[in-house]
Amino acid sequence: MRIGELSRLTGASVRSLRYYEEQGLLRPLRRPSGYREYRQQDAATVRGIRLMLAAGLNTATISELLPCMTDDGEALAPSCAGMLPDLNRERERLSNAAADLLSARDRLDALIQTTSQLDPADSSDCDAITAPR
Repeated sequence: MRIGELSRLTGASVRSLRYYEEQGLLRPLRRPSGYREYRQQDAATVRGIRLMLAAGLNTATISELLPCMTDDGEALAPSCAGMLPDLNRERERLSNAAADLLSARDRLDALIQTTSQLDPADSSDCDAITAPR
């Protein structure tokens, strides 16, 4: 199948499919004309890639994990426990990033709370801060 058909089948944009190929995640056959020729199994690979991207994994990590995935008829599924350390590492990375975001939100909430207690009657005080010097 050609790239447009794979795009329609998987919901991934043509641009994304080309990016996956650039990253070594997809390896379509090439016709003598230079056109990419995708196989049915590539659709499952694309769905697996999109699942792992949605889980917060980057393409470098996905590249490492793809060999440990098999097509279950619907999508790619893990086939070996050897990928567990990588998955746990990525979960820890995402947990740390989430904690950092929550901390930043808490600091913003504190600023909002402090600002909301100020007297809004004289906005010229704010003009002095934002005016060019």
